[in-house]
Amino acid sequence: MDNEVFIGIIVFIFGLVFGSFYNVVGYRLPNKLSIAFPPSHCVNCNHKLKFYELIPVISYIFLRGKCKSCKNKISIIYPLFELITGVLFLMSYLVFGMNIDFLIAITFISVLIIITISDLRCYIIPDEVLIIGGILIVLEMIIKSLMNRMNILTDVAIPILNGAGAFAILYLFKVLGDILFKKESLGGGDIKLMFIIGLVLGFDMSMVVIFMAAFIALPLSVYSLVKNNNNVLAFGPYLSVSSVIVLLTSLNLSMILEFLTR
Repeated sequence: MDNEVFIGIIVFIFGLVFGSFYNVVGYRLPNKLSIAFPPSHCVNCNHKLKFYELIPVISYIFLRGKCKSCKNKISIIYPLFELITGVLFLMSYLVFGMNIDFLIAITFISVLIIITISDLRCYIIPDEVLIIGGILIVLEMIIKSLMNRMNILTDVAIPILNGAGAFAILYLFKVLGDILFKKESLGGGDIKLMFIIGLVLGFDMSMVVIFMAAFIALPLSVYSLVKNNNNVLAFGPYLSVSSVIVLLTSLNLSMILEFLTR
């Protein structure tokens, strides 16, 4: 087997395993539950899951999407996000190779996966995930700078300033939105998430992420308002999807401007 193919398979498997863990974190953190105790169990009957019931994706298929004990349906979210994490880890390896940029990419993706699960389920983006993820990414940037024998202060300070700028812009949008709609237009978690996005993608591309996320979310928001008379929308997942697109497709501002001006 080709060495690159073998590494890709390992990366994908690791992604599946981490995706399973992110499901736990994304559900338990916003509900103020321990991520370690109790062990994985059925939320309906509290049946403690055996090792063969915890195999990412495969267990869901084997159990036909139902708890082995009470036969209650298992949410499709679990295998879906396991698979998504595996695929995104693999794509990161294919785009960046096995290097420090790959590590930064999967750390960033991990943050996005967890907050997406949490925001979809509970409309909460946990501060713990953003803080730990941000610290890890900065440390990885420092390591990258040391490895390349570059100026650590510049290499880290500029991304942090980019993150602060992205945070400030979305905060400004929130203030204007609150005034316009006379109610809270954006959650604090979305604004804090923009710091991480700006940190990794840079200020220019974080602006692209904001507008791309708004473009994707708009029709769904209108549909929800018409269908359910509900305009509450978790914006974090749309920021996450847009960020992943920018990260893995190597989009840049000049390409976008060129496309728009054709």
